[in-house]
Amino acid sequence: MKLNAFFILFIVASLTACKQNQKHLSKIEGKQLPITDSIAINADFDSLIAPYRKSLNKDMNAVLSFAPKTYTKNDGEYNTAIGNLMADIVYTQGNIVFNKRTNNNIDAVILNHGGIRSIISKGNITTETAFQVMPFENSIVVVALKGQQLDSMADYLRQAKKAHPISGMTLELDKNFNITKTLVQGKPIIKDKTYYLATNDYLYDGGDRMRFFKPNDSVYYLDYKIRNAMIDYFKKNDTINPKIDNRFIQTK
Repeated sequence: MKLNAFFILFIVASLTACKQNQKHLSKIEGKQLPITDSIAINADFDSLIAPYRKSLNKDMNAVLSFAPKTYTKNDGEYNTAIGNLMADIVYTQGNIVFNKRTNNNIDAVILNHGGIRSIISKGNITTETAFQVMPFENSIVVVALKGQQLDSMADYLRQAKKAHPISGMTLELDKNFNITKTLVQGKPIIKDKTYYLATNDYLYDGGDRMRFFKPNDSVYYLDYKIRNAMIDYFKKNDTINPKIDNRFIQTK
């Protein structure tokens, strides 16, 4: 009995000692290791990837279209040439896929100003241009919404006071930022009518506080990246000519 008691006491003491000696992470330290030309190239690895690099460069530098001038997202107050181009590309290219699948047509498009990540420079447009303007993997989503939700979208644009790209829609504000005109496909919005609004998956999930997509009648994921839509559009149009227009304006 005494031996058993001693053995039990030894186990308890050992467990207590283990608990007391447990180590806890208290600090993490790190440092930045810049990648510069001073780092020697591994010849074996470089020779391995050389054929892939050559093929990639060839694809990225392929000329798809031509830009007669430089386009930037800062060239307009409420709509820009490059923003209009992107929204119109989603409208035309996305509708090809959407119509084949549903026999319906996209009514309007909304994207976000911040999603335009580069200019389109005057000169040749290449595959790399599309990757620079749209480096994200965002895909086109079409949402079936009632007219009253499009009114909510218009109010979002009114409050944002930013050139979020739109297509298929006309929005006009007065000098006090009151909405004086909202049209879809050139006609006033009907509250209980179903409209098909195209956007991207980031915005559909609430990005840029765009919360007017939900609830909805239905949603269609086209599995079609906006960047790929741009590339397809450029291949079909040897020269682009986007313009600032009256789709979203403020009267003075």
